Amino acid sequence: MIMVKGKVDGKEYQEPFSKGILARSLTTADMGSKKAYEAATEIELKLIENNINVISITELSEFVADYLRNEDPAIAEKYLKWRTLRKANGPLIILIGGASGVGTSSMAFELANRLGLKNLISTDMIREVMRKIVSKDLSPVIHKSSFNAYESIRIPKLASNPVVEGFRNQVEVVSVGVEAIIERSIKEGISTIIEGVHIVPGFINEELIEKYNIVVFTLTISDPEIHKSRFYSRCRQPWVKRSLQSYLDNFNSIRETQDFIVNQAKLSDSYIIDNVDVTATIDMMMNDIIDKYGGIK
Repeated sequence: MIMVKGKVDGKEYQEPFSKGILARSLTTADMGSKKAYEAATEIELKLIENNINVISITELSEFVADYLRNEDPAIAEKYLKWRTLRKANGPLIILIGGASGVGTSSMAFELANRLGLKNLISTDMIREVMRKIVSKDLSPVIHKSSFNAYESIRIPKLASNPVVEGFRNQVEVVSVGVEAIIERSIKEGISTIIEGVHIVPGFINEELIEKYNIVVFTLTISDPEIHKSRFYSRCRQPWVKRSLQSYLDNFNSIRETQDFIVNQAKLSDSYIIDNVDVTATIDMMMNDIIDKYGGIK
């Protein structure tokens, strides 16, 4: 058995070499899952051939990188960037925003699997917790959906789009909870993905975003018909409680919230992705994360 040794808080430890863990790292570096497992198996055999029974994490990374340089230099470079990212001092915080139906939860789930992250939080869950704490009388806006929050505005502003105004008010409230999750993740050193309609560039403390390893993605679906079709797919699942008709009746409002989110993203120079092809979206997100944060020391 090959043992991998490491160090945590000055204390050394050993654990068995895992082809599964290595294969996942190679997948993160943009290698296909089947090829990644085959490569991990080959690397294990080469370690055995070299009579290596104990190897440090750093030495193993170098061994893997040497193997990859002979197989695919581009993947080797991405693997090394990913390893550097794993050694960064601060946790990785990923924020994924977009209007209802554009796929923020699906993309967050796929990204969490690719990166091996376990902490995945929805802004809908944050809003639900806030609903339990803050009464409807005190903050009626969070007791509505994002696309009809305007119905709770007591004194609408003149010459303003009521749908956007209601949504903006709800985002301002939920952003307090989002910031609390970010601060807690940083304090605990836990990498986290937060996704949902309430992740809107410009509403989260800029100093918080600029200071730490935080990346923000804004998803959109430019084609209205493709966007509408996503609700048919979502409501096909038996556990979905909100009816398809509810989304269709409010589709124009949902598109208005999307326009607002995208405009905010443009103002904040946030990464905007037209989420038509799921695989392409994940690849773009992964590449951006590795390119931006792969050099963190």
